[in-house]
Amino acid sequence: MSEKIVEARGLTKIFNRRVKAVDNVDLEIEQGEIFGLLGPNGAGKSTMINMLTTILKPTSGTAKVCGYDIVKEAAEVRRSIGVVHQEYTADEDLTGLENILLCASLYGIPSSVAKQRAWELLELVELKDAAKRKVETYSGGMRRRLELACGLISRPTLLFLDEPTLGLDVQTRVAVWNYIGRLKEEYDMTIFMTTHYLEEADAICDRIAIIDHGRILKVGAPSELKAGLGGDIVEIEVDRDTVDLTPVIIEIGGVKEVKKVDKLYRIKVERGEEVAPAIIDAIRRRGVAISKLSMIKPTLDEVYLEYTGRSLREEQASEEEMISLRRTLHRARR
Repeated sequence: MSEKIVEARGLTKIFNRRVKAVDNVDLEIEQGEIFGLLGPNGAGKSTMINMLTTILKPTSGTAKVCGYDIVKEAAEVRRSIGVVHQEYTADEDLTGLENILLCASLYGIPSSVAKQRAWELLELVELKDAAKRKVETYSGGMRRRLELACGLISRPTLLFLDEPTLGLDVQTRVAVWNYIGRLKEEYDMTIFMTTHYLEEADAICDRIAIIDHGRILKVGAPSELKAGLGGDIVEIEVDRDTVDLTPVIIEIGGVKEVKKVDKLYRIKVERGEEVAPAIIDAIRRRGVAISKLSMIKPTLDEVYLEYTGRSLREEQASEEEMISLRRTLHRARR
């Protein structure tokens, strides 16, 4: 077995000979950590999971999961992992218990063992009382928790979660976060999850990778990535764009960096509360009026903006991803 649970080198997936969904990715995931892949819909997150779980073959590059090559030893990889996909996969005509036992049979788990594990998992995700109800009667949150239980029936070394809280209300999302934390603590399980929820990545991931257009831009603990911004962000919009104020602002004590986009100045500073008044005074002395001002403490959205030039909250999904998203949201809200 490898010391790393996931090792990818130059992993690339090209569709139709021209669309690079995943672009030359190097990635390592340690045993026992919750690793998050953070990016907008259409960034390549699901394609990455589909390659690492052997559903898709890479166009180029290599990867090992739980010590096994994803192409040459695909069967061994599948026996070592659990997967909870973004879309609901449970059979609505079966009960919750029957769905879990069906998954157990696909793994070749003996019936007596499967039943014991199934009831343990139903208790874990708080579905024991609904175990013998058909899934068509389940709420979106109950369905997501059932999917989680199905992904755990084989007691995997590594669990893949593709957008595990998509379409859920805030309260249910927090409950799923708690289940994920329990898996790590009680089973020493390694978890690889994708998400475009900033607060989700910040709350439960030990490390995250920021992905954009199929490329990994930065990897680190959420606290490290936020600290790496080097301070607060002051954003100032002026009423006219007749003169570039960057040389004036950069000379102010405590200002570390200035980026200008049209009439908006994005200023990285130390101790924003102290430096912002000096920036305002300097701009006003040049006879320029300020139309908008805000100060932002470091967040993961600020980290994403720093490395991509765009806010994650403003990103739009591809048409294919949006169709999938609508379908999942519709079923979650039934």
